Amino acid sequence: QLQLVESGGGLVQPGGSLRLSCAASGGSLDYYAIGWFRQAPGKERAGVSCISWSDDNSYYADSVKGRFTISRDNAKNTVYLQMNGLKPEDTAVYYCARLGLFRPCVLFDYEYDYWGQGTQVTVSS
Repeated sequence: QLQLVESGGGLVQPGGSLRLSCAASGGSLDYYAIGWFRQAPGKERAGVSCISWSDDNSYYADSVKGRFTISRDNAKNTVYLQMNGLKPEDTAVYYCARLGLFRPCVLFDYEYDYWGQGTQVTVSS
């Protein structure tokens, strides 16, 4: 059974950076697109970024373009989300999730079949 575990969250001041990791066990991430989502208190879960299974395309929500970068290391079975220029409105629980085999990237959460437990990111002075 595939398990996804996020890490790297924490408390950071506005303008700061964090790098989130999504490590997989019990299965390979090869040939699977991986997405990052976030859910702020009182809000619905929203797509943040997705990296294609072939690692040649990445997608970002408008709110994070130019600040966040998604990457993957298939040898480590891990996907990363580098977050720079963090803002208070980036505060949320961040989740990684897996799309089906060879599926192209989308940022609709109902398309994803495996989810991690989430990691809290708090941006505050």
